[in-house]
Amino acid sequence: MGSATAILLFSCPDQKGLVAKIANFIYANGGNILHADQHRDPEAGLFLSRLEWELDGFNLPREIIGPAFNAIAQPLGATWQLHFSDDRPRLCIWVSHQDHCLLDLLWRHKAGEFKAKIPLIISNHPHLQPIAEQFGIAFHHIPITKDTKAQQEAQQLALLQEHAIDLVVLAKYMQVLSPEFLTQFDQVINIHHSFLPAFMGANPYHRAYQRGVKIIGATAHYVTSDLDEGPIIEQDVVRISHRDDVKELIRKGKDMERIVLARAVRLHLQNRTLVYGNRTVVFA
Repeated sequence: MGSATAILLFSCPDQKGLVAKIANFIYANGGNILHADQHRDPEAGLFLSRLEWELDGFNLPREIIGPAFNAIAQPLGATWQLHFSDDRPRLCIWVSHQDHCLLDLLWRHKAGEFKAKIPLIISNHPHLQPIAEQFGIAFHHIPITKDTKAQQEAQQLALLQEHAIDLVVLAKYMQVLSPEFLTQFDQVINIHHSFLPAFMGANPYHRAYQRGVKIIGATAHYVTSDLDEGPIIEQDVVRISHRDDVKELIRKGKDMERIVLARAVRLHLQNRTLVYGNRTVVFA
């Protein structure tokens, strides 16, 4: 395992000299830049960047890097995030009936693909508790109804706080999160079983079959209060033919859902996603 690195995600109004100012901050403090990537959105007038540098030999201790960099960022009107590669974010996976995305995430985590901890699984049904027990993860069954939604979301929020959760992954959790919930916890990734913006909402495979499409896909996105319209992290498609019925579309779609969700979670954990407006830059 290599030495720890610092990762800076940065965006501000586009202007001259930005690359030099950021790079000079790292150089002036003895840093060695390992990766640097940037994007300019001329329509939005924004400059967006990701830089990663070694902490070995860097003159500033970790707790000082943020305040020191803020002295540069503030006059630029910038927003920024600072992360460290040896941090282990804490994930909570939410599920309903289907287990394919849950199992895929858990096996990838066990294989060491995700630098994270998964201390908690929440479900509105009890059926997947044996999987949580198999992996030694706490499982909470919280049924949701229209009348109890506010009360149950309060319970969910309390569990997230108790377990110090950094990210919620909706791995086929078939409930809509309320705006009130998202106001209090907004780091949520969802997998949707279509190539958004096509076939939003329920039963996309049935509607895709009826429409006679030749490709189906899956979309992983950050969750906002607008259903299935949050910033997109990752998408992919698979070809289908007139010989494929709905059952076959669902089978192929589940394969794609697993892959797309895993990619999105990995990109987030590697601090490669930067949200602006309702879009993302993915520094892959």
